[in-house]
Amino acid sequence: MTKISDILKFFESFAPCENAMDFDNVGLLVGSESISVTKALLALDITKDVVLEAKQMGCELIISHHPVIFTPIKNLEKDCVPYLLAQNNISAICMHTNLDLSTEFGVNTCLAKAIGVENLSLAKCGECLFVGSLEKETPIDEFALTVKNQLGCKGLRYTDVKSVVKTVAVSSGSGGSNIFDAADIGADVLVTGEIKHHEINAANELCINIIDAGHFKSEDIVILPLANKLSDKFSDITFTKSKAYDDFIKFV
Repeated sequence: MTKISDILKFFESFAPCENAMDFDNVGLLVGSESISVTKALLALDITKDVVLEAKQMGCELIISHHPVIFTPIKNLEKDCVPYLLAQNNISAICMHTNLDLSTEFGVNTCLAKAIGVENLSLAKCGECLFVGSLEKETPIDEFALTVKNQLGCKGLRYTDVKSVVKTVAVSSGSGGSNIFDAADIGADVLVTGEIKHHEINAANELCINIIDAGHFKSEDIVILPLANKLSDKFSDITFTKSKAYDDFIKFV
């Protein structure tokens, strides 16, 4: 029977924990490596609803992208997520920036593949910035619509300081700060999940387009492919993408 230690070892083959950024907290954050797993739930974040969903499904494990424990815990209230995980004997594996930075399989590689970016490579060592290209020069309006549709966004923000794009920088989640490096490597557009006002101003001056698809949509794209990858490796475990987790963002 497959144990959590086996799953952790598999993650090390394509997203080693030692590759995570210094500020991060990754790996097995709740539970024991010796626990056997028959059912696992995958979600971008572990919320109370996700824990309840896992409990109802009989899961022994939740795998998430964002760490369920990020800063030191000073107290455990009975309705906080780490407490609920322990109370219900559910373990938690969290793979964050090590999964962002993975060139073999990770958040940015799945994002790029979904939106049609080819020949992807890590643009700068230690930074979650990748660069690739579209098959041909594409009007920015058309590419923005492709991103929206492929990620299932209800809406997104983009600029059109360049009318056509081909070289695409990708930095999922809160990757807007990479706009300067994206411009330096000659990207026509940066696809990210969050970008600040002053970074948008800089992008306009640097003549590089931005597509802001939202943090959730730019990273949730990895969850189903990850479930499939784990299912291919461990046929004795049922891996399921959470239906309970969403960011519940609406557009008017």
